[in-house]
Amino acid sequence: MLSRPNTDVKSRLMRVVVLDAWAILALLRGERPAVQIVGHYVNQAAAGDARLLVSVINLGEVLYRLIQNEGMAAARRHIASFRSGPVIVAPARDPLVMEAAALKAAHPISYADAFAVATARSERAVLVTGDVEILQLPRSVVRTRRIERA
Repeated sequence: MLSRPNTDVKSRLMRVVVLDAWAILALLRGERPAVQIVGHYVNQAAAGDARLLVSVINLGEVLYRLIQNEGMAAARRHIASFRSGPVIVAPARDPLVMEAAALKAAHPISYADAFAVATARSERAVLVTGDVEILQLPRSVVRTRRIERA
């Protein structure tokens, strides 16, 4: 699990939410209902009522897709804006990499998606996504909050 600087009772009982690249891209594009759903979790995290995480691998996925669609300058602005919010970027440490690899080997998901799932599992968190590959995984693998496609 990621280190937590605050170990009081509230932080241990706090809701933990992981966003995948799909959810972040939908938010940045202003897609509904992603704006409302992801925005709700961003607001909870800003108020101190939730921890909001994204794997550094998934943030890299967001960056490369933004570069492809909008160019480097716009992509960097979007990433900087997103990172200025209450999001915690989860590093890709060895245990997480090994978990992601095992998930990729066992399930028909992309390697980047495996990092989102591994991050959610390691944090006992819900994974917010609209990605069909992730949503098809059994609940025993990962708990998800579905975002419908616009």
